Amino acid sequence: MLSILRSIPTHMDYKGQKLAEQIFQGIILVSAIIGFICGYITEQFEWTVYIVMAGFALSCLLTLPPWPMYRRNPLKWLPVQESGTEEKKAADRKPKRHAKS
Repeated sequence: MLSILRSIPTHMDYKGQKLAEQIFQGIILVSAIIGFICGYITEQFEWTVYIVMAGFALSCLLTLPPWPMYRRNPLKWLPVQESGTEEKKAADRKPKRHAKS
């Protein structure tokens, strides 16, 4: 069971996050406009709330899981450096001079 959970991807790249945010905001905006119009025509605020809630649920379904369309631009990481370079850099540094008070 645990291996199945580990195989599920849990990340999005930065462009995917931007796309998800745009989709989320678009669906919320459209559902709010449609909900307002339907509620105004029927004179039932209840319809407005239901339509906005349905839009919210739809936008969550489309944007919260890391769908493959949100993982098209993976990050390029720097290559691994040798561990000895850190010690060498520390030895090459000059000691700082403190200002006299």
